[in-house]
Parts: sequence; C-alpha cells; structure tokens
Amino acid sequence: MSKVEEFQELRPLLFSIAYRMLGSVSEAEDAVQETWLRFDASAATPRSARAFLSTTVTRISVDVLRSARVRREAYVGPWFPEPLLSDPYEDPARSAELADSVSMAALLLLERLSPLERSVFVLREVFAFGFDEVAAAVGRSESACRQLLVRARRHMQAGRPRFEADRAQRQELATRFFDALTEGDVGALQELLAADVQLVGDGGGKAPNLARAVVGAANVSRLLGAFFPQLALVEVTFEQHEVNSRPGAVIRDRDGRILQTMALDVLDRRIQTIRLVANPEKLGHLGPVGDAWAVNRELREARRRG
Repeated sequence: MSKVEEFQELRPLLFSIAYRMLGSVSEAEDAVQETWLRFDASAATPRSARAFLSTTVTRISVDVLRSARVRREAYVGPWFPEPLLSDPYEDPARSAELADSVSMAALLLLERLSPLERSVFVLREVFAFGFDEVAAAVGRSESACRQLLVRARRHMQAGRPRFEADRAQRQELATRFFDALTEGDVGALQELLAADVQLVGDGGGKAPNLARAVVGAANVSRLLGAFFPQLALVEVTFEQHEVNSRPGAVIRDRDGRILQTMALDVLDRRIQTIRLVANPEKLGHLGPVGDAWAVNRELREARRRG
C-alpha cells in the first residue's frame, strides 16, 4: 500500500489513542494530522507503519497533554472531556474495554494519571499493545512500562465506577428517563435515579450552567422536572444518542443547532451520574452550535408571558 493508504487504514486507531490520551476531539484530530505530516516527511520506510504511527501519535499526545494540564487547572468550573458520539475504531475482541475506556467517568479517571502512566495504560490495557511496542512508544524499558502500568491500574481501580453491563437495559432505562424528563414527571424521574445521584455541568464560563453539582434523587428530579419541560416553550428538542458509549442525548435549539450534550452513568438499574457539556468550544465537532445564552433569555421571556 501507499503511505496514504496505510495511514488512512490506521487513522481510526490513531484517533482513538489520541482521544483517550487527551479527552479532546479537536486536539486528537490535530495530533493525528501532525502524525501524518511526520509520516509523510519521513525519508525511511518504517518496518511497521502501525508501530511508527502509534508511537508518533502517542508522543505528540504526551506533549499536548503536558501543556493542556496547565490550561485545565485554570478552567472555570468542572472540566469534562469533549463529548464523542461514536468511536471510529472497532475491535470486536475488545469491544467492552473500548466502550468502558471512552466513557466520561473513565476519561476523568485517566486525568489522575501522569502522561506516561496514561500512555502505558491506554496502549496496553485498552488497545492490547505488546510491552515491546509500549516501551518503544513511550521511550522507556519494558520493565519500567510494567511498573508504570501497575501504578496506573492501581489509580484506575481505586476510583473506577462499575457500570450496568447490559447495553439493552441501559438504553431502556434511558428511554424511560427522557420520557419522564419531557413530561416533567418528577415522581417517575426520582424512581430512575440513585439515592446519591449527581447532576454536574461543564459550561466553562461560556454557557449557562449549574453553579455547583446537584446531589440526591429528590433534588435532581425536582430540578430536572421543573426546568427541562419548559424548554418546549422555545422549541428546544432532545435527540437521544449514545454519548461516550453511554446513554445520553444531544440537545438542540429550534434550528437544530447544538446547545449541550447529556451523558448518563447507569448502575443497578439506576442513574448514578448525569453530566452536561454546554461549553460551545467543546461542541463544534458535532455540528453547528447554538447560542445558549440567547435561548436562556428567550426562555425567561416566555415564562414571563406565560
């Protein structure tokens, strides 16, 4: 195959590695593009295009991650990964690992790791690279990579939430949740929520957002049941869709522009966490983005009239 053909064949894998490293679709796409430029400029033909490209995208992602951490420390409010509606890389033998590793909960846990620990964990634990490949990618010995993996696993297992394993059950619960949300049925909502459920939003100071996390089934169900049905007054709609391999929705204005995404963590047939991403800078890869501030003003005016 030509270089272009080899790269295009491996592009889904490269993006999926970079996204798990960075938690950002735009930064992952930039890392993949930079990987192509280095591959194309290389005079020598690598023995393995997969090894060369995965090593290159990993090292670029590590550099980006180190600088991104400084920006995230100054971020306004909670920081969530950019929502991903579909993972381009598929491996039937590792579908469960791939789905779990791209959830928002898992990506937030990965933020606790050092860049090298994160690299080793993603390459070895998620994509099943051999330790020789991992060592070449991160520039460490195989022994050092094994130690990095032990530390990474310890951090991840200490905070890793359990999820509802049955996808059909998750989706059935999500459908009931969004039906109750649309109708403003507070009682039905509360039955679907875990006692210690959390509702958390990421607006980054650039969109209307919760001032702080809302905790508890009664509090969350009252807030959701009171607010979300009113969005129909300004023709805001919910499009049920998996978000980061978990049940969720894309919320749009009357012109179909995206206002925010919602992702649900489910365990024991109850919703444990609801994460909203409203920062417009994190939504542009999904399509045209609406003006959430304008929708908010219109909603307040509609309430006054009503």
